Amino acid sequence: MLASIQRIFRNGAINFYRNGWLSTATISIMVLTLLVISSLMILSITTRVAVETLQNKIDITVYFSKDATEDKISEVTSELNNLGIVKNVEYISKEDALSKFKERHKDNSLLLQSLSELDDNPLPSSVNIKAKDPSNFANIVSFLESGSAKDMIDKINYYENQTMINRLTRFISTTRQLGLALIIVFSTVAFLVSFNTVRVAIYTAREEISIMKLVGASNWFIRGPFLAEGFLYGLIASIVTVAIFYPVLSFASPYINAFLPKADIYNYFKENFFQFFGIISAIGVGIGVISSLIAIRKHLKN
Repeated sequence: MLASIQRIFRNGAINFYRNGWLSTATISIMVLTLLVISSLMILSITTRVAVETLQNKIDITVYFSKDATEDKISEVTSELNNLGIVKNVEYISKEDALSKFKERHKDNSLLLQSLSELDDNPLPSSVNIKAKDPSNFANIVSFLESGSAKDMIDKINYYENQTMINRLTRFISTTRQLGLALIIVFSTVAFLVSFNTVRVAIYTAREEISIMKLVGASNWFIRGPFLAEGFLYGLIASIVTVAIFYPVLSFASPYINAFLPKADIYNYFKENFFQFFGIISAIGVGIGVISSLIAIRKHLKN
């Protein structure tokens, strides 16, 4: 068994070197395809970071009436934290709200003087709510307006921010769908190009295939070297892709970081080198082997 596998890979390597220019063209096409897929992976990560940044900046604030006690507000906060769709709840007391208001308007002496002349703190207690997904805000508001807290809620600013929240929700959905569509399109193109390239390689060896069939060689014996050749195409293309990808990413990383400071793309790919190489190798080898497998079927049926 081991001897057969060694013979198959040896014959595949012979075919690979014998078809030097064709092998180079095939690998070049695969490298371009894998670089496109790698770029889509970068786009996917940067988009995810951008979306997360936007999500962290969007929240809704619930303002409570003056009659709401801290105990009641604490119960509402606990109920919100128990909801699976809520990411974070921050309670802001009347005193904290007044302190933040004074800090924001510290240069407006007239406003601060007017505020100091009041007998009571005019600012209400509130909670800021962040959702795990912007599309969940409507359900959170519905929960608040129909739950036990509805009688002590004075105002929810969700309706003021609803347009922005809906736009972000649509942006996230569109981005995910577009990324998936691009991956499908480029993967399909890569497969078709590689398939036709491998078919050319098999066509040049059609006489050898016919002779092997005449002497009684099994289909797997004939198919094996071409599968090994496809494997070599994919593996070498993956290595070349990684060798190009990391220096280019290192050069582009400062520009990406300037646009998205939290997206440390180069360090992310450096820390996940083996995972990235495994994915790229699996795609490259998969395209090469499957293309060879399908392309050889026609000649084996004749």
